[in-house]
Amino acid sequence: MSSKTKIIVLHLKELIYTGVFILLGILFLALMAVMFLPEKQGEKPVYADDAARFVPGKYTASLQLGDQSVDIEVTVDDSLIRSVSLVNLNEVVATMYPLMEPCLDTIAQQVCEDQTLDNVVYPDENKYTSQLLLSAIAAALEKAQLTAPATP
Repeated sequence: MSSKTKIIVLHLKELIYTGVFILLGILFLALMAVMFLPEKQGEKPVYADDAARFVPGKYTASLQLGDQSVDIEVTVDDSLIRSVSLVNLNEVVATMYPLMEPCLDTIAQQVCEDQTLDNVVYPDENKYTSQLLLSAIAAALEKAQLTAPATP
């Protein structure tokens, strides 16, 4: 049995090219995975009572301003307040009560972030408008509340 020694010649340049191509291939596969795998939808904030609090939907409450009425619409899902907005805002009401829209925008942002009406901060010059809007939002949220089944 004769044993022949085999000599393999590896060129450093070819090893470097191979390493770079392998690294680029791994990066390409990682990039493709990140781009095309389904992403998680925004995670819900965790609150003390993470159970369902509302019946999902859009709920409205009316404000009577003189002889005109304005509706406040609150959109909720099972545990979150998603949005608060004015609907059916007449031009007459918008002209007579110019603070209504900016005041509601400020309140809506706070309510959606904090998920409560308790800690809403408003300036003193908008005190009465803000209180009026908060009472309408509270009325709409009351309609959205889950009611516990009656026990006999």
